[in-house]
This record gives sequence, C-alpha cells and structure tokens, in this order.
Amino acid sequence: MKKKGFIVLIVILVMIAAGAFFSYGYLYKDVRNISSEDASFKVPASKLISEYAGNQQKADAAYLNKTVEITGKVTQVTDSVLTVDSQVFCGFDVKPDAGSINKNVTIKGRVIGFDELFGEVKLDQCTITTKE
Repeated sequence: MKKKGFIVLIVILVMIAAGAFFSYGYLYKDVRNISSEDASFKVPASKLISEYAGNQQKADAAYLNKTVEITGKVTQVTDSVLTVDSQVFCGFDVKPDAGSINKNVTIKGRVIGFDELFGEVKLDQCTITTKE
C-alpha cells in the first residue's frame, strides 16, 4: 500500500513540475521583434488612414497586430512619437530624429488599432527604414 501511495505522489509531483515548466515558458516567452520581421503589408499612410476611416472592422481584420510598412510625410515629432500625414501615430522605443519633420519616410511598425476620437491609426515598436 505504501509503495502505491509513493508512486501516486511521484506522478503528481511530475505533473506539477511539468505544468509549472510549460506555464513559465508560456508567460515569459520572447516578445516580437518587429524590426527584424518582414512587413505583411507595404502601404502609403493615406491608404491606411482611408481604409480605417471607411470600415474599421474590415481594416482591423486586415492590419491589426500585423507588421506594416508605411510611407508618408512626417508632420510632427514629440518625445518618442512621430506622426505621419497628421493621422498615423508611430510610437518608438527610442526618440526619433526631430530633423525628420516635413520629410518623406518609410516606417515599419505593428498596428495596434484606430483611435476614433482623434481619427488616428496607431503603430508601436516602430523603426524608420528610409528617409528622403
């Protein structure tokens, strides 16, 4: 009887250890590195804006949480944010160059949604790939 109880205890401990191992791996997996990913879409900023303004659900189905590469003119640079064509909000991990204002750029980032209040498409983890 004691041998059977010991085996059951060992099996339970192995199951707990396996569950903890897989839970840890799931919770602490590496974050996406957007700068090293290939862009799923390459679109002008104006097209991205018009698609979100026309049908947000359809645009979300196409672009949300995907890596996109947009092109357009930089209209504003603040702390860690760059605005393209006045309506695409691009968040950076590092402060973007303030000398980019009124220049055409290509930016790669992840679409995180559309802000209906400001009418802006929001991207995060952005990097400037080309600047003209």
